[in-house]
Amino acid sequence: MATAHDRAVLRRIFHPDAPFGELSGESEEEELEGGARADDAFDPQRLEEATRLEMQGVTAAEAGDLDDALESFGRAIELLPERASAYNNRAQAFRLKGDVASALEDLETVLRLSQESGPVARQGFVQRGLIQRLRGREEEARRDFEQAARLGSPFARQQLVRMNPYSALCNQMLSEVMKQLRGRQIPPGEASSGVGGPS
Repeated sequence: MATAHDRAVLRRIFHPDAPFGELSGESEEEELEGGARADDAFDPQRLEEATRLEMQGVTAAEAGDLDDALESFGRAIELLPERASAYNNRAQAFRLKGDVASALEDLETVLRLSQESGPVARQGFVQRGLIQRLRGREEEARRDFEQAARLGSPFARQQLVRMNPYSALCNQMLSEVMKQLRGRQIPPGEASSGVGGPS
């Protein structure tokens, strides 16, 4: 059976859009634990084969062979149709291939199978939010990122901040202030006593 390390490698390789924070630290441990608990319901031999097929699909996708990746993910789904992980990975392959409709269909299945909770659902919401954002559907993307953030996704929280127009304006103003401060020469006495000098 695949080890926790194997599953971590699978997640890192096949979810390149997620920042490292999304797949490392506590989030990764929780994801691996959550995935292991969800996987306990399946026959160990079928689970091992499905996981092997998923890893084979990841390898193919990484090599640029999306058709082979889709075939491997499809076989994993046929083997364990009630396991959400392969649908998440197949959705990513569909998206990379430009088949957004099929990706969204698989993500709906992920959310249904996971009952919109846990690490697999969190990743499903993030993927669907990214697709919605790319399609210009900001409100749908915001809802998906809100759901993912409630499930503990730091990446989704970052996206929500970026989507907030007031936050974007504040960030722009702060950036301009920082540029001005970097260009200003600070006299030696002023640096130690603060910006306004001694009070």
